[in-house]
Amino acid sequence: MADNKKKVLVLFAHPSQRRSEVNAPLYKIAQSVEGATVVDLYAEYPTFHIDIDREQARLREHDVVLFQFPLYWYSTPAILKEWQDLVLEYGFAYGSSGTALQGKYFMCAITAGGSEEAYKADGFNHFKIRELLYPLEQMANLTGMNYLAPFAIFGSRTAAEEGKVGQHTAAYKKLLTALVDDNLDTDLLAGIEKITARSIDGAIKEGKA
Repeated sequence: MADNKKKVLVLFAHPSQRRSEVNAPLYKIAQSVEGATVVDLYAEYPTFHIDIDREQARLREHDVVLFQFPLYWYSTPAILKEWQDLVLEYGFAYGSSGTALQGKYFMCAITAGGSEEAYKADGFNHFKIRELLYPLEQMANLTGMNYLAPFAIFGSRTAAEEGKVGQHTAAYKKLLTALVDDNLDTDLLAGIEKITARSIDGAIKEGKA
């Protein structure tokens, strides 16, 4: 029923979208999901002059907040950090009167250039993907949002030549549609390390009316 739908806000950040082989298709497929508001932050704020009032209004109007970005140097692209610094103000997002985000859901959709095996304690990057995102998880905790595991795509540098972009975009569309339809096992998504294209079906509730 329409009453059960959730409004999903996708904040997309890629400083070099024309060179993107995976994030650009993900962005386009997100735009096709009814009930999802998709914002290209670099296109909207090319000079980094972020409209705080508009961004806070967007947050108030949505139930789910999703950051989509390529993992750059184990962190977000610069504009997402600027967005956090300016928009998530004391008295709005945290503090005794900063309750605007409480009860909403937050997650990330990220692409990583390295293989999945590189993101573990004995791998090239030494940390699991969720561990590298701990600052964002704590941001969600501090602002009272429910943190869900990241939807992670590994090997993004070779995804196009390996013919995997289509399966990644299909999985992302399925994820966003399930978020809008409120058809995800959020307890499951909160507790696991990551959601991948292979495991997305396990988080979607089957047969929900």
